[in-house]
Amino acid sequence: MTFRISFIILLLALSVPPCLAGTQTVERRVTVAVLDFGDSETGRRVADRVAAIFKEAGAAGPTKVALVDRDLSRAAALGAGYSGSLNLTLKEARDLGAAIGCDFYVIGDAQTVPRSSLAVPLYHEAYASIFIVSARTGRLVMWHRPFAEAATPEEAEAKLAPELNAHARLYRVAVLRAFEDEESARRRATTAGDAGDAGDGAEVIDLSSDEGAGVHVDVRDPAPYRRLRPAYPDTAERAGAEATVDAAVEIGADGEVARVEIVRWAGFGLDEAVTATVRQMHFRPATREGVPVLVRVLLRYNFRRPTKDKR
Repeated sequence: MTFRISFIILLLALSVPPCLAGTQTVERRVTVAVLDFGDSETGRRVADRVAAIFKEAGAAGPTKVALVDRDLSRAAALGAGYSGSLNLTLKEARDLGAAIGCDFYVIGDAQTVPRSSLAVPLYHEAYASIFIVSARTGRLVMWHRPFAEAATPEEAEAKLAPELNAHARLYRVAVLRAFEDEESARRRATTAGDAGDAGDGAEVIDLSSDEGAGVHVDVRDPAPYRRLRPAYPDTAERAGAEATVDAAVEIGADGEVARVEIVRWAGFGLDEAVTATVRQMHFRPATREGVPVLVRVLLRYNFRRPTKDKR
């Protein structure tokens, strides 16, 4: 009898589903929405191609990439009041992602336009500005601007299609890496919370909003020893980008920059230009009753395309 009972228990153990026995990797699902890339024919075709790239992604290891229905995501974005901007705050980006109901979304612009140069009086450029955004954090995961030039609009757009296909893996990898990073950050935050982590005890006085500045009227603002202007990068020049970049900057009691977070992004290399510039700055520290304190401030940079010297 003892042998028979043991044998039955063994059979039951073998019949436990793999997922319950811990021998099967749980599949994860990452949802991606692709919005319209403007009203032009080029924009519609490029958005369709980018959507196809994510639809074809399928499973990548334990993570499956799933494309959100285009009509549903388009309607949700319209209902949220999104009008095609590529220059969003983190809150605006999170709100748009919440309205769509996805993990990541892709926005952009694509056109075929006539160009001219000293060497070639007339040619055509087909380009696509592709922005991948995290719906959870509102951060710009990556931007990319492939382009192609040819004598006719049709030839230029035909040459752009292979450029998109060649970078298909780049787009998918960017989403999957961002997903893994966000999952890791969430696990670390949960672990820190469970452990009762109170940090290093340093209070950050938030002056980065009107509300925060209004509360801390007894704090004297930090002042830069020298104001630095970010360079307008060639990548932005190529795109003709004009945008505003906001950086939330933590400035220590020693007047040194402790942390920089882009809270309104613009892509095209502008965010990186702001971050690099801010990290070079030195400040007279903020003070409260004459004592230096750690503060967070908002630094805003407005970028306009430089006018060319006609001389």
